[in-house]
Amino acid sequence: MAEVYDRWHLSRPQSGAEPCAEHASKTRVLVPSSDHGQGKRWQVRYRDAKGQQRKENFERRADADRRAAAVETDLNRGEFVDRAAGKETLRSYAEKWRATAVHRETTSDGVERSLRLHIYPILGDRPLAAIRRSDIQSWVKDRQQVLKPSTLRTTYSRLVTIFRTALHDGVIRTNPCDGVKLPPARKPEIVLLSSAAVHALTAAAPEHYRALILLAAASGLRQGELFGLEQGHIDFLRRTVKVNQQLVGPDRGVPYIGKPKTHESYRTVPLARVAVDAVAAHLAAFPAQGVVIEDRTDPRKPHMRTAMLIFPSERNEPVRRSNWSRVWGHILDRANEALEEPVPVGSTMHDLRHFYASALIKGGESVKTVQKRLGHSKPSITLDIYTHLWPDGEDTTAAAVEATLGPSALVVPSSKINPVNQQVRDASQQ
Repeated sequence: MAEVYDRWHLSRPQSGAEPCAEHASKTRVLVPSSDHGQGKRWQVRYRDAKGQQRKENFERRADADRRAAAVETDLNRGEFVDRAAGKETLRSYAEKWRATAVHRETTSDGVERSLRLHIYPILGDRPLAAIRRSDIQSWVKDRQQVLKPSTLRTTYSRLVTIFRTALHDGVIRTNPCDGVKLPPARKPEIVLLSSAAVHALTAAAPEHYRALILLAAASGLRQGELFGLEQGHIDFLRRTVKVNQQLVGPDRGVPYIGKPKTHESYRTVPLARVAVDAVAAHLAAFPAQGVVIEDRTDPRKPHMRTAMLIFPSERNEPVRRSNWSRVWGHILDRANEALEEPVPVGSTMHDLRHFYASALIKGGESVKTVQKRLGHSKPSITLDIYTHLWPDGEDTTAAAVEATLGPSALVVPSSKINPVNQQVRDASQQ
């Protein structure tokens, strides 16, 4: 229950106390309190939805009465918003949210990067309750100048989640992201690497990494999965590679062994003989020496161990993302010198994964099989990325239906042929 108190006068004065000379009341005797004349006179007191006592001061009694009535209504409806909490900055609240949010470790790194680089510099020091929809729309307009549409949508979704959490916590009354328009995200079709380009990239790689490039094209493993491979993950007899971990290289901090991206990313991928032979030759030339690294595949029991990584750096250290970018750049340059048609601009190691997927599709593999080999969480993701690579069936659909129904399934008995149908049949026989 919200009640209004007079801070300047005692609510239970002792009998015989000297009345207030400045303020008079026709209903009761006003006795000055120790706060008389200091600060705002009228105070609204109540307990919020969590049971904590709150106090808000006002200059005028009418304002205090209105606030008390509003608080009472919001509490009864379960819609109470803590004004003090709304004054907390977006940065402060988001850091608390980030510390308790349940994310995969790789996702946590992306969230931290989005907040640090794109959200905090513009909105971080603003009070949560002071951020309006127009502010979010302005932020979107600013960020679309520096971010690709897909990256902008990912960053924006994290901002939406923060405000949605604040709304559920009773910190804000409405979500300022509601009604915000994002620029249309046109997803360009993947430009596939040719077989010649893959061979050129393999030949252009330093000897220490040639088997890595070939294995990437022959297995479709993600970059982190490749760098996290250990000697025991390759079954040379059965010609398979087992994925049950990845190397995680955060922007800040030390690389570590972590869980794969999703549950479906745990998989066993068949390998072509050329890939198995390449890995065997690599290990013969560069035997795994062991790298001491933290293992976080079980988040409850992180520990240091010696990982027998197949593809460490040339200094026998876990490969960092920034260092690999430079190596990849040199590989691209050398490969383009040997190619008549250069590798598409902006190509990354991920394009070797696309090359693998395209090889499966050209070989007639189903969506489910491609999804399983790539470790996608849902078939819809596979279709969304590669639907344009599956052969167009327009020319074969009629034949497929005819093969199913049979040659005589639609024959109409002659006794029921009407003149119009007879004319159609006669015309078809001419």
